[in-house]
Amino acid sequence: MKMAIRSSMINDPAPSSHTRIVFRSAIVSRILLLTLMVIWRSILTPYDTSASINPSCLSSTTTTTHHHEQLIRFPRIAAAIENGIVWDSVYFVRIAQCGYEYEQTYAFLPLLPFCISFLSRTVLQPLIPLVGHRAVLALCGYLLSNMSFVFAALFLYRLSVIILKDSESSLRASILFCFNPASIFYSSIYSESLYALLSIGGLYFLMSGANNFAVLWLAFSGCARSNGVLNAGYIGFQTMHRAYDAVFLQKRAFLAFQVLISGILRCVFIFIPFVAFQAYGYYNLCDGLSPEKLRPWCKAKIPLLYNFIQSHYWGVGFLRYFQLKQLPNFLLASPILSIALCSIIHYVKLQPKEFFSLGFRVAPKSYGDARILISPGINTKNTSPSERDTSTVSQEDQARRRRKSSSKEAGPTVLATENLSTDKLGKFSIIIIPFVLHLGFMVATAFLVMHVQVATRFLSASPPIYWFASYVLVSPSTSKGWGYLIWGYCAAYILIGSLLFSNFYPFT
Repeated sequence: MKMAIRSSMINDPAPSSHTRIVFRSAIVSRILLLTLMVIWRSILTPYDTSASINPSCLSSTTTTTHHHEQLIRFPRIAAAIENGIVWDSVYFVRIAQCGYEYEQTYAFLPLLPFCISFLSRTVLQPLIPLVGHRAVLALCGYLLSNMSFVFAALFLYRLSVIILKDSESSLRASILFCFNPASIFYSSIYSESLYALLSIGGLYFLMSGANNFAVLWLAFSGCARSNGVLNAGYIGFQTMHRAYDAVFLQKRAFLAFQVLISGILRCVFIFIPFVAFQAYGYYNLCDGLSPEKLRPWCKAKIPLLYNFIQSHYWGVGFLRYFQLKQLPNFLLASPILSIALCSIIHYVKLQPKEFFSLGFRVAPKSYGDARILISPGINTKNTSPSERDTSTVSQEDQARRRRKSSSKEAGPTVLATENLSTDKLGKFSIIIIPFVLHLGFMVATAFLVMHVQVATRFLSASPPIYWFASYVLVSPSTSKGWGYLIWGYCAAYILIGSLLFSNFYPFT
């Protein structure tokens, strides 16, 4: 891991100082959010005061737990903590305490509840006699979310350094992430922070060449949120380019076959956790029941519980949210959708031919960035850090020589980076393509299928949004007003979100 980090920071002139800045910014932002939540909770009366209601679990094994809840030493502190369990936090805490009791609870994937339950039974178990089991579960959720966010911000900076090749732009992008408009969810008992850590961390390891480690992290991201399975697309994109390199450049058909098999297996591995959870739901809710007692989804050819729950209980479906009464929610989501759309257009316009050809219009070995796609992790196990750094530099020199020679021979079909402006050179490369494609799919899903107001937090873990915003803040082609608008948008949603969400009022 340390070797991968070192190799990824070759182009970073000030990695340690910038890392400290990101670390401090992430901590400060979490302290700010938690402080705002406490202030708003103490000033205003919640719209829904049912947060502290905690009926007994359906399982008889939890009877003793509720008996001990009556003997806690600090009931007022316990009540204050439990009053912060609002919206989806109620489900996560309930699952951690009682397991999956009802059909609709299977919409919430198990990684966060499992981590909450584990932490409450180990590190924070001594606090149970003081504030009660449910309050301790809530504390575990807050601790996990805020710690995960801090490390997610660090991984975003390291990933950005690899992609943007510019530590200053990476720093700005990471600070924007620390104060992103969905910040309230990253400090609450929600799965956003855990998913951001696993997905961004997994992508960092993938771009650093640690393929197997990356696949493991991306698979766990699918245990945190259902959209984690989309991260298999990065593996697929990498596999296509490695296979292309093996067939057309190295002329090694068997190597291409090995690459394809390896890529398919890695994609399958990323899907396994989500599929396994669906099988777990089928086993609990459908297996052994008579046909007349089966739920509709149990009888489907592909019994996908998650899709049924989203449609049946929350009305999620294609164009089902396109109603006049939902116009305020579309307005609420319009800022993040606009930024996401502008970021997609920005990166597509930089090199449209290369983008729409998915990078195949240019021979991958024509420039240095392609080594991340076609040769990650090769000969790294038995290589020392110094040898690896030397190897990386030599690869860059070879790629530079190939660029110069191939640009003379191949003409316009080759991406000649020497002819690009400094701005474009620092902001576009072939490895940005899968990030933009992933963001485009997420934007289309949020706008056409989901409850559109959820787009603010649904898209908040997508790196291209912050890379583009970082570019806008300092680009000479844009006015300072756009920078003020971006920061004003973040500040407004942090203030409004912390006020509404913490008091059980609707917000994204």
